[in-house]
Amino acid sequence: MLTALLCGAVVFPGLFFSFRKGLRDTFTHWSEADVVCVSERLVSAIHASLATAAGVTVVASCNDVMTDSHWLVNWFVLFGAPFMAFDIFAMYLSHYHTQRVRGPSSSLSGHSLQTVKAFLSKDWMLVLHHLALLLIFMPITLFFRRGLGDFFIGCLFTTEFSTPFVSVGKILIQLGLDDTRLHRINGVIILWSFFTCRILLFPFMYWMYGRQFGVPLHRVAFHLPLHATWVYWFILLLRKAKRLYLRQSRGGGDGTGRKTD
Repeated sequence: MLTALLCGAVVFPGLFFSFRKGLRDTFTHWSEADVVCVSERLVSAIHASLATAAGVTVVASCNDVMTDSHWLVNWFVLFGAPFMAFDIFAMYLSHYHTQRVRGPSSSLSGHSLQTVKAFLSKDWMLVLHHLALLLIFMPITLFFRRGLGDFFIGCLFTTEFSTPFVSVGKILIQLGLDDTRLHRINGVIILWSFFTCRILLFPFMYWMYGRQFGVPLHRVAFHLPLHATWVYWFILLLRKAKRLYLRQSRGGGDGTGRKTD
């Protein structure tokens, strides 16, 4: 599994810096803000496409929605983790260069705590989303599921299906093609993909569970065992964090309960 983590740590930053160099050399009239923004969007689109492909593969391979497993689930979670961390940095770079283009000032003459605070203030929801995936979703998926629910994790991967089209839309705007038929068609695809994979997806998961266990769709939420829900896994995560904290405070801080010098 370390291989998946290392692959992600090489692939996504490598793609970003390769796109950044290629776009800078190709579109010489673009500002650094344009180059960084489009590079970040392209990498995001690639990650989302891979996540969707992984999700479809997992969902198609699972006959039992609770107990069937697929190696790609844990592998892709680790592979995608470096993207979530790096994308925060890439979004910060995009924000930083955009602000410099819009209004250069002494406060934006270089990277500083002020520029970081401005970024976090503007994009705090996206940063929170990425951190939640890293600090909550990843540990739950890797350590607390007890081998259950690969089908549902695969479904959650497919929620990224709309992301490439969102990225394409922003790139088209960057290229000045926002008043074209291509941009309008892409907008329709965004609405369709978002509705399908971020709204209809959840009734679909309930329906698949109900079909397997003979439960009506409207009663599935009340029939799901607690250990099959995200709430249970989140509670386990909090309990583990609490135990680790207690061990460190009592044992001297090495995380194992043993005292340290």
